Amino acid sequence: MKTEIQSLGSVFRGNSLKAVFFCLKGGDFLANYKTTKFREKDSKYSKAHADYAVNFIECLCHTKGTWAGKPFKLLSWQEQIIRDLFGVIKPNGYRQFNTAYIEIPKKMGKSELAAAVALLLCCGDGEERAEVYGCAADRQQASIVFEVAADMVRMCPALNKRVKILTATKRIVYTPTNSFYQVLSAEAYSKHGFNIHGVVFDELHTQPNRKLFDVMTKGSGDARMQPLYFLITTAGTDTKSICYETHQKALDILEGRKIDSTFYPVIYGAEEGDDWTDPKVWKKANPSLGITVGLDKVKAACESAKQNPAEENAFRQLRLNQWVKQAIRWMPMEKWDKCTFTVNPDDLEGRVCYGGLDLSSTTDITAFVLVFPPEDETDKYRILPYFWIPEEQMDLRVRRDHVPYDVWERQGFLQTTEGNVVHYGYIEKFIENLGEKYNIREIAFDRWGAVQMVQNLEGMGFTVVPFGQGFKDMSPPTKELMKLVLEERIAHGGHPILRWMMDNIFIRTDPAGNIKADKEKSTEKIDGAIATIMGLDRAIRCGNVSTESVYDGRGILFLST
Repeated sequence: MKTEIQSLGSVFRGNSLKAVFFCLKGGDFLANYKTTKFREKDSKYSKAHADYAVNFIECLCHTKGTWAGKPFKLLSWQEQIIRDLFGVIKPNGYRQFNTAYIEIPKKMGKSELAAAVALLLCCGDGEERAEVYGCAADRQQASIVFEVAADMVRMCPALNKRVKILTATKRIVYTPTNSFYQVLSAEAYSKHGFNIHGVVFDELHTQPNRKLFDVMTKGSGDARMQPLYFLITTAGTDTKSICYETHQKALDILEGRKIDSTFYPVIYGAEEGDDWTDPKVWKKANPSLGITVGLDKVKAACESAKQNPAEENAFRQLRLNQWVKQAIRWMPMEKWDKCTFTVNPDDLEGRVCYGGLDLSSTTDITAFVLVFPPEDETDKYRILPYFWIPEEQMDLRVRRDHVPYDVWERQGFLQTTEGNVVHYGYIEKFIENLGEKYNIREIAFDRWGAVQMVQNLEGMGFTVVPFGQGFKDMSPPTKELMKLVLEERIAHGGHPILRWMMDNIFIRTDPAGNIKADKEKSTEKIDGAIATIMGLDRAIRCGNVSTESVYDGRGILFLST
């Protein structure tokens, strides 16, 4: 023991805590440990550095629940991360990795690991006047890791006598080196002048924008030899966020599409095609299952989600670490996919149909959807959707939105119009040509922003009907759409853009139980879904002949939500 303490002290100079925290390490994990595949050829694994980091953490204590007061024994997946981050050393003696992205489901011990890393960087990394920051979306979220770190200090005599805890300002000061750990929130992004040695980002997916992330990670640590940006999060819902951008980078590195020797990616989660109800999938996504969270808890959450489809996305996001469109999924996509009945445009020639037109903005997706009412009781409501985006916006949208617009265009599911805005004249001509092929009785449109096109369409001889976007007008056909999908009385041909948009829908409900799709809350585009709902309303009301509407015959449908 004495020899090992002395040898470790020669590795790191200037920190009196080094010897205090060193203790002999058991061999169970070490026997199976393999250095990360992302280690550079000229980098080496330093067991002394890795052992020190591991043992520093394991001399701390858990702070909550049944484990409170017990030594922080790293789990295998946690120790793998710590050994890789702190043990992989470049030829110059400094750490190879300066950014770690750890994405993992909730209740896996993220906060405790983040707090331990923060204390290691602040108190045990041999850095004079180290600046370590704990960042989160708001001060309350950032305080979670701080409180855990503060309790760890209080439970550790060696640290407690060397550390000042300033609760009011959310700061921990390690007096031997005058280093500190400070809480920051997204509101503090304007504060420049940091000289960062370490950053711990908790729940990166909750960041409202990228401003704080950019301030903390872009150049603020240049004056330090081995800064560490420790990003730990659960999957989110916003695919335009800084977290999703980092998630994509991590995936690209894991799958070999990108190389960044300074970036360390770890993602625990279920694949998109995995059965979310399978306990084997739960185990794959949750490396601490049965330790930090009981199997019974996950099983109960799964059963609840199966009983209430609205909870499915929350289960997938929080328990299986899957990126979902929004926390609450409205359309059950497995039901939507059962309606992938063939829709042949040529077979529908001459048939009565009703259009829904959602112009959105001039730089966005424009959707026009034809809905063909059933000709008899055995027939289905058939849907023909059409989509347009500006040609010059294509590449930008693919890069920004991570949506395969270019692939959809090549496949014929998406059309482009010349220039950097949607060319309404082109779309008008396209609809005019459709009117020669199909019997378009009415075109429903959103009153907003469509005045000129409506006049032009009326001039072509179309009957154009304004359609309100409030609860009163949108609720009946939205509920009807769900009913028809569940009954498999919709045929959509598996159109990928329409499927994507249906999966994006976020539903608002008013006190009376009326519902409507909310464009602002929906994290991605839903223009095609809105156009479908409007066209479906007219098809239900008017049908193939001038008879009473379904609504008149049985009243408005009310579904429990």
